Amino acid sequence: MGDVLAYEAELLGLVREYLDFAEFEETVKIFVKECKIKGKPLPKSAGVSLRDSKALTIQKDLLTAFENGEQKVFFRLWKGHISSSVRYSEPVAQKLEFYLHIHFATYLLKHSVGKPDKAELEERISHFKTYLETKGAALSQTTEFLPFYALPFVPNPMVHPSFKELFQDSWTSDLRTRLEKFLRLSYFLFINLLTEMLQQLHEQLVESERRTMTYLKRFNKMQADYHNLIGVTAELVDSLEATVNGKMITPEYLQSVCVRLFSNQMRQSVAHSIDFTRPGTASTMLRASLAPVKMQDVPLLPSLDYEKLKKDLIMGNDRLKAFLLQALRWRLTTSYPGEQRDTVLQAYISNDLLDCHSNCQRSVLKLLHSKSEVVRQYMARLINAFASLGEGRLYLSQNPKLLRILEERLKAEDKDSLTRENVLGALQKFSLRRALQSAMIRDGLIFWLVDVLTDTDCLSDYTLEYSVALLMNLCLRSAGKKMCAKIANRVLKVLSDLLGHENHEIQPYVNGALYSILAIPSVREEARAMGMEEILRCFIKEGNAEMIRQIEFIIKQLNSEEPLNDSIVSDDEEEEEDEEDHDTMEADLDKDEVLQPQLGELTGEKLLTTEYLGIMTHTPKTKKKLFPGVHQSIDEPLQRPVTPGYHRTVYPM
Repeated sequence: MGDVLAYEAELLGLVREYLDFAEFEETVKIFVKECKIKGKPLPKSAGVSLRDSKALTIQKDLLTAFENGEQKVFFRLWKGHISSSVRYSEPVAQKLEFYLHIHFATYLLKHSVGKPDKAELEERISHFKTYLETKGAALSQTTEFLPFYALPFVPNPMVHPSFKELFQDSWTSDLRTRLEKFLRLSYFLFINLLTEMLQQLHEQLVESERRTMTYLKRFNKMQADYHNLIGVTAELVDSLEATVNGKMITPEYLQSVCVRLFSNQMRQSVAHSIDFTRPGTASTMLRASLAPVKMQDVPLLPSLDYEKLKKDLIMGNDRLKAFLLQALRWRLTTSYPGEQRDTVLQAYISNDLLDCHSNCQRSVLKLLHSKSEVVRQYMARLINAFASLGEGRLYLSQNPKLLRILEERLKAEDKDSLTRENVLGALQKFSLRRALQSAMIRDGLIFWLVDVLTDTDCLSDYTLEYSVALLMNLCLRSAGKKMCAKIANRVLKVLSDLLGHENHEIQPYVNGALYSILAIPSVREEARAMGMEEILRCFIKEGNAEMIRQIEFIIKQLNSEEPLNDSIVSDDEEEEEDEEDHDTMEADLDKDEVLQPQLGELTGEKLLTTEYLGIMTHTPKTKKKLFPGVHQSIDEPLQRPVTPGYHRTVYPM
């Protein structure tokens, strides 16, 4: 709001200037009177600062380019600052522009000492021909301009009777006067300047909305942390009461409480950290203090017409498709964790938003193959958002073709594109599911990851982190270990290079991958041959306490003589278990938005609730109980699949 007020005086001044120009005398009086009544800042000299600072500068630059014969400079300014609606529809502007083209086409003939530069003259004549054949063709039936269509074909126009006048100083002087008079009518510049200012204000409004969404996410995080802290406090107070009554607290219990206290867990923190069945007045009172911040009062978002949405996602133009994909993603990423977000996701799934259950030739998933880079990117972002939630991953996994489509898209996209980042992020989250892990290993994704990680200088932080994390998750499977054994030297070289990488976020995944593949005897032999132990000991001197202990575990694995455990091989045949609760909606999903609305375009929730409001399309459903996750010691390398977002939450660096 402050940004709008900063421009209010200039906007009011510009409105008054237009009313004065158009001779709305009575309207001006009423306008000025109302401004005074409402205490609005109306400048005495309307628009002076803007006109003097910008409009007059533009006028001066145009006249200078005219006098110096700078054709390219002049028409760049002309097109940039004279409204296209004026240039194409106003007869005065059209005629003036025609004569200006004649002026620049003949400029060298009038002002050159001796013979003009042949190449430059030909270029100007060619430019004039192009103008006559395109925009200038509109005046070809006008008697006043008809003779000039022959000008480019006359060998020496200076002596031709029809064109003699063009080379007289009076003709150039008259044309300059007409140009100056035209530019002085600030109305023409006013239209463009006002449009620019309104566009700036609109962009500031959009940015303010985006900032609001960011702050909302931060608030959600703080609120969840508050829940967790109060819950742990309740348990500690009850424990204190128990000790007063002579009951001993075991170290294991105290350790478990401390882990929860510092784990920063966001999801289900209250349900898992507080035992509501235990007696104790103190804990009851503390739990009662949660009431003011409970999320049960958060309203559900309006229902949507998913049939119309899906139709426009398939049949609409690319810009509409991109705005819809963005709005649907924002609805998911900015919703409150808990019932509100669960209801949004269940509505998407029950209405098969992404056509995962459809066999139609034209489906929403085909947007990943769109010719529009923006549509492909925003489709990948939405899939990545789905994959960030356990129920979303389950929904996406039910389409047998989606994994292969994502793998193809991953390899086809340019390096460092946001599309590739989000496809990679989705695949990394898919790797939490055993069946999808197996499919990615069979498809040779490990080979692609090793190739990409060979040159990390050209990778974004997101691509680097999610590539290493995906490689680790695949290496945890026996099939993945065997695949790595086939290219042991390359894999070990890549991982040893990554040990010293400046991005410390990747270290847990590098350590986990190394520890995992060193279970294979042939890989251990290759590692010893390349001096892996010496490399690892170099990093013991530099790392923090947790990383040092993890590296010590890796060295112990490296020096082990144990054969490959046959029981590990059978993990490929195990049934799919409930996956761990890795519901983490990372901020990267909404970073670097390339799509910005024009004036009057609807975006986000406004677009959805204005054009696609539905009736009772929410289908509340009990959320599937997910495996809460096994908290292993931070001293050991990772030995279960994780996502970077979840790992940062549970094991902050």
